[in-house]
Amino acid sequence: MSESSGTGAGAGFTVTLGRAGAYDVVVLVVFLMFGSAAHGSADRGTGHLVALGATFFAGLAAGWALSRAWRAPARLWPTGVIIWLTTVVVGVVLRGLLIPDAGFEPGFLLITTGFLGVTLLGWRALARPPRRKS
Repeated sequence: MSESSGTGAGAGFTVTLGRAGAYDVVVLVVFLMFGSAAHGSADRGTGHLVALGATFFAGLAAGWALSRAWRAPARLWPTGVIIWLTTVVVGVVLRGLLIPDAGFEPGFLLITTGFLGVTLLGWRALARPPRRKS
């Protein structure tokens, strides 16, 4: 099954369902790698990294389910926005509930929201064709 960006005739490159899922997974892996490196999470052990990853992957899965992303996975609106916000909210809440001493800083929420917004929405925006001039 393939899905173009859903912008109508002459749509940009085609994004398959599997490729869209892979892009979102890569985004989260990069987010987790940079976050772990910046905050020394790797020093806390593999269990900590797995738990941290699980919280955000649960958020991503919830976002895919809530948006029914399999219908139009490359759409920026509403699919991408729902996936982005759900991933952030569920990931941050589960992180706070399930990871001992995770703590919470407003800066973490800002960076998480910004990074995931730029990346989860960014690849979807790039999948859209430029508007034709009239």
